[in-house]
Amino acid sequence: MKYKQPQIEIMDTTLRDGEQTSGVSFVPHEKLMIARLLLEELKVDRVEVASARVSDGEFDAVKMICDWAARRNLLPKVEVLGFVDGHMSVDWIHATGCRVINLLCKGSLKHCTCQLRKTSEEHIEDIIAVVNYANEQDMEVNIYLEDWSNGMKDSPEYVFQMMDALLHTNIKRYMLPDTLGVLNPLQVIEYMRKMVKRYPHAHFDFHPHNDYDLAVSNVLAAVLSGAKGLHTTINGLGERAGNAPLSSVQAILKDHFNAITNIDEGRLNEVSRVVESYSGIAIPANKPIVGENVFTQVAGVHADGDNKSNLYCNDLLPERFGRKREYALGKNSGKANIRKNLEDLGLTLDEDSMRKVTERIIELGDKKELVTQEDLPYIVSDVLKHGIMNEKVKLKTYIVNLAYGLKPMATLKIEINGQEFEESSSGDGQYDAFVRALRKIYKVTLGRRFPMLTNYAVSIPPGGRTDAFVQTVITWSFDNTVFRTRGLDADQTEAAIKATMKMLNIIEDEYKTE
Repeated sequence: MKYKQPQIEIMDTTLRDGEQTSGVSFVPHEKLMIARLLLEELKVDRVEVASARVSDGEFDAVKMICDWAARRNLLPKVEVLGFVDGHMSVDWIHATGCRVINLLCKGSLKHCTCQLRKTSEEHIEDIIAVVNYANEQDMEVNIYLEDWSNGMKDSPEYVFQMMDALLHTNIKRYMLPDTLGVLNPLQVIEYMRKMVKRYPHAHFDFHPHNDYDLAVSNVLAAVLSGAKGLHTTINGLGERAGNAPLSSVQAILKDHFNAITNIDEGRLNEVSRVVESYSGIAIPANKPIVGENVFTQVAGVHADGDNKSNLYCNDLLPERFGRKREYALGKNSGKANIRKNLEDLGLTLDEDSMRKVTERIIELGDKKELVTQEDLPYIVSDVLKHGIMNEKVKLKTYIVNLAYGLKPMATLKIEINGQEFEESSSGDGQYDAFVRALRKIYKVTLGRRFPMLTNYAVSIPPGGRTDAFVQTVITWSFDNTVFRTRGLDADQTEAAIKATMKMLNIIEDEYKTE
């Protein structure tokens, strides 16, 4: 008998449940941008974009998203959380242009009796009244059975009573939340199988929370047990410990269950970075799939293994997610790591040179200094002293002044391909004055393009003390290419200047034919 691959529907709730992350609030244009990325780039099946009756700003955001979605025939994929409150939620959602309501009902007897102070029969009557009214407005209805996990634990007869009564309505999906994140995978399997067996024709979504760090495991248990839809968020955003991250769910569904989704994996990293920026919640460096370090090999033996039939690679190939594998440089680096980085730069060294460069990188690593691929040519040049890295742009001398009541001034002299240039400028800060003087040389004197500085970050390298080097990381945009350079020094301005000189040497090749 041929195995049938499960087709799993993904509903992303970054804009609703994800926005309940402490400190996160998206403005309307950010919500529209994220909705567009989710639906058009990532190809999620549905997006939950808001809760009804929150604020005028939320109303405007939902209306903006629905207007956009309607023009692209995506409106049926946009959903809003509503409440059992007579006509109020339905009218609010309908007025935004949205035509799908996710109705929040009580999925446990305790929630029904203690929070609503109603009998199950009274609650069912109220739900059906809202469902019927929504249908009259030509709206589709999905049902959340809030606290379903505890309902199945403590009052399964109540859950079945609810389902038996609601099956006769036009409800499209029954969405089963682990509202407090209390389930483990074995319980999910038990409870989901009971639901599927008793109601084989119903469409069940599973909505996890990550309080015990089991959200992804529980999602997979739900799929194994017959759930047809899953709820995720980008970067695992959500209340308390968050929800199941879409990137991890997608990778495991494909690799471990051979399941089919519509997700475009190649856009996961890009969308994660946009949400990171808008939310202000940093992605941990070791977060699977989208973390900064997850495709970086540190141990030299791993790089050596990758050179020999990819011994340390698994199915999580970085290219799947629009990324590439990197090899860290530090005290754990071996020659294989360094050789991998040199290959990326188009450099080759003999064995004796490799040994010397390796020793130097290990020495830097012992000091906890960050060594990057961009630094490697300079380390090679410094160690071997025979100009492997030909420094075409050299800073001969400079002076920066800072005086109370006056703008900072910078005067500098640089050498470009053997020719010296001198310039002065003022600026809003010492480094700004330095860059303005450089820009005069390149744009006015030489008539060349000068990269745009798009980000500037200053930090003390890991393990640093009060007398540690300052690390300045500058992001540049040049000819539709974005790249970063780093400088290390005890002085912040000097570190930034070193990073800038690295940038000038990197782009100098662009002018060879000019």
